[in-house]
Amino acid sequence: MAEKRIMAAGLAAVLALGTLGFNWVETIVPGAEAHGVQAQLQSRFIKIEGETFNRQSLQTGETLEVSGSLTSLVERDLRGWLSIFSESTNAGNRWEMLSRDPPGNVFDISGNDQLDYTLSAKALEAGVYHVHTQLNVASVGPGLGPGQTVVVAGEPIIKPIPYTNIAYQSIIIGVGYVITFATRPWQVI
Repeated sequence: MAEKRIMAAGLAAVLALGTLGFNWVETIVPGAEAHGVQAQLQSRFIKIEGETFNRQSLQTGETLEVSGSLTSLVERDLRGWLSIFSESTNAGNRWEMLSRDPPGNVFDISGNDQLDYTLSAKALEAGVYHVHTQLNVASVGPGLGPGQTVVVAGEPIIKPIPYTNIAYQSIIIGVGYVITFATRPWQVI
């Protein structure tokens, strides 16, 4: 009988502590925070090295420059393209790409070679961003540089919506649906 009482008291204590929470643990062991960058932070094919940012805080309309070097870790030539990846607390993530060096959207990276890069982007919306260089390698996938936190302040810059592009894309999508329905009517039902 005494064992049942001890068991019931122990169970009640565990339930009570679980209900109240363990906030006192944070005073002894400090918590840790991080952002959700995927495990494929660096590619096994091309490494992003020496990623540097020209500033840590800026106003909307000002330019952020990210530079570094891409080092090929394989012997074969690869194709890739660079962009900026950012995460923010306000879900804005609004940047306008101004320039890329190497120029163009897609470029070649020779095997076992090193290539310097520079990206320029204009901040369009205030927020706290964690910005990375994003390298997309053809047939491999994306890889991210280490990144840095960048604080943007100021009024948002609203870009006009290119309605002609929306109309053009809608027409192309409509034509695609017509072709799909006309050639495969048995799959529509």
